[in-house]
Amino acid sequence: MNKPTDNPADPFKKALAEATRTMADDPEMTVTYSVDPSGMNAEGVRLPQVSRRMTRDEVLLARGTADAFALRRKYHDDGVAARYAPTGPLARDIFDAMENARCEAVGARDMPGTAGNIDAKIAHEADRKGYGQVTQASEVPLPVAAGYLVRQMATGRALPKSAEHAADLWRGFVEEQAGDTLSNLDHVLADQAAFARLARKVIADLGYGDQLGDDPDAPEDAGDDQAEEDQDAPDSAGEEQDESDESEASPERSQEEQQDQSQAQVTMEDSADMEQGDEAADPNYVVYTTDFDEEIKAEELAEPAELERLRAYLDQQLEPLKGAVSRLANKLQRRLQAQQNRSWEFDKEEGILDAGRLARVVANPTTPLSFKLLLDNSGSMRGRPISIAAICADVLARTLERCNVKVEILGFTTRAWKGGQSRERWLAQGRPQMPGRLNDLRHIIYKSADAPWRRVRPNLGLMMKEGLLKENIDGEALEWAHRRVMARPEQRKIMMVISDGAPVDDSTLSVNPANYLEKHLRDVIAMVERRRAVELIAIGIGHDVTRYYQRAVTITDVEQLAGAMTEQLAALFEVDPKKRARALGMRRAG
Repeated sequence: MNKPTDNPADPFKKALAEATRTMADDPEMTVTYSVDPSGMNAEGVRLPQVSRRMTRDEVLLARGTADAFALRRKYHDDGVAARYAPTGPLARDIFDAMENARCEAVGARDMPGTAGNIDAKIAHEADRKGYGQVTQASEVPLPVAAGYLVRQMATGRALPKSAEHAADLWRGFVEEQAGDTLSNLDHVLADQAAFARLARKVIADLGYGDQLGDDPDAPEDAGDDQAEEDQDAPDSAGEEQDESDESEASPERSQEEQQDQSQAQVTMEDSADMEQGDEAADPNYVVYTTDFDEEIKAEELAEPAELERLRAYLDQQLEPLKGAVSRLANKLQRRLQAQQNRSWEFDKEEGILDAGRLARVVANPTTPLSFKLLLDNSGSMRGRPISIAAICADVLARTLERCNVKVEILGFTTRAWKGGQSRERWLAQGRPQMPGRLNDLRHIIYKSADAPWRRVRPNLGLMMKEGLLKENIDGEALEWAHRRVMARPEQRKIMMVISDGAPVDDSTLSVNPANYLEKHLRDVIAMVERRRAVELIAIGIGHDVTRYYQRAVTITDVEQLAGAMTEQLAALFEVDPKKRARALGMRRAG
């Protein structure tokens, strides 16, 4: 007999898995569900996790992802793709995006029900990337726009709103350069090889012919004649990613301000311990230039009036969560106070809190504590994730500050999409191969450790600012945060990292190995954990950070963030080291 506690989502997941195998015409294909990014390999597919709540968005995203993978499995031949695939990275991305659109369009003709499901998937991804708010073509990867446009032309269906906006930014350029070639789209959709030839022609029309490599249909001797000429093309061409549009970088800070920031970084790096930590991380990691990087206070990125307005907006987002967050704050307080059962009202400036007693539990007088929160400020956090992250940071800072704990809140992103001024310099200097990190970092100080919370309260509103959230280069951000916490005088140091994905920077990854940023992040984490000077914990939102961090927890729903943060902190503040290690270990395994 089935237990009443059986997961209500299991029947749906089982049915979807069977439908996916049938649609793909592959009864042996494995179908799994995970909080990790969706993907497909030779054995099977990994679909987005569906929680017990089975929300409408979860179901639609799972169906759309399953249909997209199944159609690719059914209509795509890897051998044909390998024969015609371009050698240059950008050209290959355009080629793959067009091929995905072809498979989905053919599937929509044969199985019309798939079209709506895949529309939901496209809408989710476009909204997550923030394509509905971008204003320049350079903020949307050309391969993404090309895929959208081909799908729209091949199916005749309107794109979801955010995807339509992204496609429109590139539509004029694509139609002007490749419109004649694309007019033959309908005639080749059912033939992958013919479509591949058309895709290569489109790529050449768009100005990336030097990334195509040899013509697979040319006579063998002609290919030999061309081999020497093309030998340098794939790497030296690199990514000619919309050079004209990329020049529209985010506004530059003054040279004097950059010098002040550089001086502050040099001062922090004078510590021998910190230098040792950096050297131990990854000596092979290269940065093309640091000239355009910035470490900046939140109040310098917006006028006081704007920060107040953004903070008011954040408070509006908080209103529906006040009850739940207040309960979590009380739970953390009770865990820390142990014997004392007092209440703290989250929505009031002052609550009933025996800060003296609580401080003795959190940090005994001989071991003062510094707590640092590092928040992913990448574009994928836009919307509810960044709002809740900001709210949780607010709660923790206020709670811990009343316990005499020094709290610092930091954020990390980049100054521009697609490389900014760093990439412009790289292009101007002839595109040297393997340039390393190729974007302008922006490291934000929302609250320094010694700043009173009342004074910097508006700063977290900055996360609501349109256009702030861009790419995420996690390894260097973690190094930066580690240097800052190591410079603190407190004896016990705790750092919590909140992120919703692996490091991603299109400019860097287009001209370096695909795992370049991820490897650096792993190396930095290993360095921090090896030195044991800082207690490092991480929370992944829909992303399995347990692959990187020894102490970590992954949540499938951003609404769980406040609970995960308080539980992790309560475990770290456990007085008994053995109990603390056991509590953290259980959460890691869970």
